[in-house]
Amino acid sequence: MPVITKISIQQKNKDRYNIFLDDKYAFSVDEEVLIKHQLKKGMDIDDFSMADISYHDDISKAYNTAIQHLSRRMRSEKEVRQHLKEKEIEDPVIQEVIHKLYKHKFLDDQEYAIAFVRTQVNTTDKGSAVIRRELRGKGIADPMIEQAMLEYTFDMELSTAGQIAEKFVLKNKRDSTRIMKQKLEQLLVRKGFPLQIIQEAISEVDADKSEDEEMTALLVHAEKAHRKYANLSGFEYEQKMKQTLYRKGFSIELIERYLRERI
Repeated sequence: MPVITKISIQQKNKDRYNIFLDDKYAFSVDEEVLIKHQLKKGMDIDDFSMADISYHDDISKAYNTAIQHLSRRMRSEKEVRQHLKEKEIEDPVIQEVIHKLYKHKFLDDQEYAIAFVRTQVNTTDKGSAVIRRELRGKGIADPMIEQAMLEYTFDMELSTAGQIAEKFVLKNKRDSTRIMKQKLEQLLVRKGFPLQIIQEAISEVDADKSEDEEMTALLVHAEKAHRKYANLSGFEYEQKMKQTLYRKGFSIELIERYLRERI
């Protein structure tokens, strides 16, 4: 049976120890494993002991890998598991590492979810549906998600949607009121805002144009349409212009007024 004849500290990693069996280098272990198995000079090492030592050293190395990953920012349990899998660490070892991380409070999916929501609220313009979806993608359970989403109140979400709406209206003055509101609603849906928030945000923003403002917007689209249909005349020209401008969201009354004034 092999006997430990020497134990030395690694020069580049003071937390790991080289183990020599029968005067030949055999393997290395973390200090934690060295202490756990009470490895010392003169100790006999059988095959079972070797396997057990190797298993616990794999856990120790994987744990250190996880801690390094967590040192950059908070992670969910799912993210840590995925990282360890990418390192080709076996499932039983990963499970032991996850248990150890929870024990030492390096993992806490509820705290992670709360911190995630706060960060998204403070640094992005996402609606609650998108944030919920992202948390599910990170493996957070629904009850934890709902608890974390209490950080994003109705008034906060309405304020965010309102800011988006105000910027959108300023940038899209050339659209008709109807088309502008449709595009704004689609934008807020994509960003994950619920229907009630969307309706209130649109109703509160000054999106309705006066008749003169609507005519100014119509003229921009009308000039483009006129260039396209300039080769037509009479009834055919009027129909094409009406169809094009109506699809752009302008009222029939305003379109006919434009055509009367142009003709």
